[in-house]
Amino acid sequence: MNNHVTTDKTTGTKRCSCFKRCGGCQLDMPYEKQLEWKQDKAERMLSKFCKVNIIIGMDEPYNYRNKVQTVLRLNQRKQLISGVFQSSSHSLTATDDCMLENKHCQAVLQTVKKLMQSFKIMPFDEKSEKGHIRHVLMRYSQATGQLMVCVVTVSALLPSKNNFVKALTKAHPEITTIVQNICTNPMPLTLGERQNILYGKGYIEDIVCGKKFRISPVSFYQVNSAQTEKLYTEAIKAAQLSKRDTVIDAYCGTGTIGILCADKVREVMGAELNKAACRDAAVNAKINGLDNISFVNADAGEFMEQLADDGKKVDVLIMDPPRAGSDRRFLDCAAKLSPSRIVYVSCKIETLERNLKILRKLGYKVKTIQPVDMFPHTTGIETVCMLYRDIKKSR
Repeated sequence: MNNHVTTDKTTGTKRCSCFKRCGGCQLDMPYEKQLEWKQDKAERMLSKFCKVNIIIGMDEPYNYRNKVQTVLRLNQRKQLISGVFQSSSHSLTATDDCMLENKHCQAVLQTVKKLMQSFKIMPFDEKSEKGHIRHVLMRYSQATGQLMVCVVTVSALLPSKNNFVKALTKAHPEITTIVQNICTNPMPLTLGERQNILYGKGYIEDIVCGKKFRISPVSFYQVNSAQTEKLYTEAIKAAQLSKRDTVIDAYCGTGTIGILCADKVREVMGAELNKAACRDAAVNAKINGLDNISFVNADAGEFMEQLADDGKKVDVLIMDPPRAGSDRRFLDCAAKLSPSRIVYVSCKIETLERNLKILRKLGYKVKTIQPVDMFPHTTGIETVCMLYRDIKKSR
């Protein structure tokens, strides 16, 4: 094994010798210092809008990633190695441990590698175009203990498939499903549209804030379960919901935030451009017995613009855009719909700052800013902002 993580016995601080080569972590300092660094950055960039609350950190900021993707390769000595691609590179950093990844997934990976060698299942080589497995994706739920293994292959062929599955589940009875995803796209760490369920139901379930969610290999889902509860609790608190409210959950993904709001409001409408995510959202609503939430497979901006044209009244807009933030068209559509409150959940503080400036010009004031540390040891800062419509400026 390639062990790279060491622990200071006095402070409990972990360090990784792959720090500069891997790029998965960007902050090589004690966790308390990381929180100070992130707090300073949040205040520097966002305090012009309103006071920035103290960042919510993790109790145990290690091995928090419940989604693990690992590339497999043969090294120059024809040994099977696993690891991650370096940031902005196609070079592989080999490692068998990581202080960010879930330990259950790491243990399963070691068995996967041994079984691949036993059954002569080869990793795919891009130069020779020979081999079978592109990468392995694993998902784990801390709440339910369910674990998914997704083997991503270049074709439907997977040698000794049945024996591989039997041996893997015998070694790790905690595995609840194994899926083979068939991907012809040469882009690293992508998934194809075709998949075969080799064991179990093809999905796992997680519980967040008392609600159950189904997670498939292609589902978008927050990678830090412990902090997700804190993040969504802050978002719902910021929304100041009541039973009279109609809520839009824009960029709703698999429906998590909207579903958590549904019991507290009159109606929730989710909009999601990704068709598979939209289907997952509808299933998740059904699992939780909700009949006051609906999902539309559409561009969120266009959906809101149509609602405004139809004279639909919306009280709260919850938006959780990708790292690139929202474009001007979306923000203009949001202003046209004119919800009294906007809850903005951001995973990139630079695009959040840009969007808040635009929303301020469109007649909204920022009332609260709450950073949450979703990604310890990285420079990422998740932030929940609540904005309200400035009646004077909106006239």
